[in-house]
Amino acid sequence: MNFDFSDDQKLLKEQVRKFLADKCPMKVVRRVLDGNESFADEVWKGLVDLGVPGVGIPEEYGGLGLSPLELCVVAEEIGRAAAPVPFDTSVVLATEALKLAGSDAQKKKWLPELAAGKAIGTLAVAEGPQPPKPRNVLTTFGAGRLNGKKVPVADGEAATFAIVVAKTSLVLVDLSQKAVSKKRVETIDPARKHCEITFNDASAELLGGEGEGWRLLERLYDAAAIYFAFAQVGGAEAAMWMARDYALQRQAFGRAIGSYQAIKHKLADCYVKLELARSNAYYGAMMLTEGGADLAVAAAAARIAATEAYDFASKENIQTHGGIGFTWEADTQFHYRRAKLMALSIGGPMAWKDKLVTRLEQKNAA
Repeated sequence: MNFDFSDDQKLLKEQVRKFLADKCPMKVVRRVLDGNESFADEVWKGLVDLGVPGVGIPEEYGGLGLSPLELCVVAEEIGRAAAPVPFDTSVVLATEALKLAGSDAQKKKWLPELAAGKAIGTLAVAEGPQPPKPRNVLTTFGAGRLNGKKVPVADGEAATFAIVVAKTSLVLVDLSQKAVSKKRVETIDPARKHCEITFNDASAELLGGEGEGWRLLERLYDAAAIYFAFAQVGGAEAAMWMARDYALQRQAFGRAIGSYQAIKHKLADCYVKLELARSNAYYGAMMLTEGGADLAVAAAAARIAATEAYDFASKENIQTHGGIGFTWEADTQFHYRRAKLMALSIGGPMAWKDKLVTRLEQKNAA
């Protein structure tokens, strides 16, 4: 069995990596983090020109019609660069939600806009720091009107539309109307801007069947977990190599610090966790592409392993840099911030561990 990517997929991966290396160095991430812009517009436009937003969109809706594997290799490179663009929200969450539950009219309206980069979508679930569940979601939808407040919403400022969880349903709402207001909020990673969105009798439409919101959200999260895992693997690998490169050139007591056993062990541990995460991500990608029966378990395993690998590598990168790694001037902060943000973006680590245990129990019982 061949778990490797095809030559075409590797070529796509290489093209995206070269583009990001050229157009999205760490100084661009720092500019967005320090500045007021919602995302790096020139990087996003370049990705649009490469066709990235349309990778997973069927050709009939203006996309490239490629498989989930192509989107996985792109996600890995986005994560490697810690790119400040609305990839995970628009290309993954909003697009996959429309593909999963959108009506033909909704797909015809929004998927071509997403593929061409003319629209940006987002997913609005949380209503504060507590984990969102059916019993604590207060946003309501009825008679075509949406009322409530969502916070934090990733890329909410830049988004054209949002997929919103309202009680037990998913609804699609155009964010350009006057009944929608936005206010920026601070998060651990200012390079990915978040906001509070308030809906005051906003016009909206049902996405999928009424009362099916949480079932659809779980299916969406399973697919997103695998794409996110690839992005986290890319970020973990970048953080590990950043630490390795610094350890080889930093001198202490007349020798490179990378020659000391303590540093070697740190980097070896990073590598072990990275390869475990990569293996789980590859298996998840196979299940997602083939619609395998093991998808739910594979998604949870990939999510957990990738979250732990990225978190560990980002922290060890700072430690390897020593005192300078904790300063604002150091680039080590970017992967640390992104690791923390991604760990919570579609449910925290404990939630996914609970899912994995439950799903394994169900699998064994069956």
